[in-house]
Amino acid sequence: MPRLIYMAESGRRLFVALQYLLPQHLLSRIVHGLARNRVRWVKDALIKSFLRGFRPQMSEATQPDPLGYPSFNAFFTRALRPGVRPLDPDPSALVSPVDGTISQIGRLDGSRLVQAKGHGYTLEALLGGAPTWAGRFAGGAFATLYLAPYNYHRMHMPVAGTLRAAWFVPGRLFSVNAVTAAAVPGLFTRNERVVCVFEEGSLAFAMVLVGALFVGSISTVWHGDITPSKLRRTVELPLDSGRAALRLEKGAEMGRFNMGSTVILLLPPGMAEWLPAIEAGSRVQFGQRLARLQ
Repeated sequence: MPRLIYMAESGRRLFVALQYLLPQHLLSRIVHGLARNRVRWVKDALIKSFLRGFRPQMSEATQPDPLGYPSFNAFFTRALRPGVRPLDPDPSALVSPVDGTISQIGRLDGSRLVQAKGHGYTLEALLGGAPTWAGRFAGGAFATLYLAPYNYHRMHMPVAGTLRAAWFVPGRLFSVNAVTAAAVPGLFTRNERVVCVFEEGSLAFAMVLVGALFVGSISTVWHGDITPSKLRRTVELPLDSGRAALRLEKGAEMGRFNMGSTVILLLPPGMAEWLPAIEAGSRVQFGQRLARLQ
């Protein structure tokens, strides 16, 4: 048994170490191109390989035939059938914006968030600066939601809100799974990400969409595909209602990931209480209540 534990631990260390050496952005751009390839045999081979490895619940999709999609990306970001994810109707309910697993959840210690045991990071680093918004969320509540490859990969509004600011923060593309989160300090502040901040009356909240290794793109309904990007500086994204209304209702789609990644929810102090049953390791679905707004 000790030998098996040692081998497993060695394998985890090697997995993390290799990520420092890989050409992360090049690999993600290759995945981006492959995922959008519409040559039938290519996209069918990719989809069949994915089905063998992850067994997604295709019965929940509007198109249940996995080979009926024009590309792997269309299959991966497939829509759900109406009613499959009922939205908590309580106006005071803040709902999960995604299907996924709670990595960490709780309150900020000033401006510090928990990444994993022994690892933390600051709001300022996560937001790429933005001192005004960082000050607004300091001492508030946060939830980190990890999307595995088999999860539904559209992101939705946890409550109604109007987009007030959005920006892209460049960075690396480490995996965001539990092994890497436990081993790479400041993981979510190292990876590239898109920050969207919303307001609804006195409530403000932010959704930080964190990129990851092999995540071919992050998109929002307002900006289309934001990544992959060759930009290596923080860039403000336009507040343009040409593609979608700036105000979206609770449950409305706001973005998509290609391949698994992470969403970090941020709330100001005194605005919400997480449900006691929701804790690190909990699996959640889009539309499920996570918190009660105060």
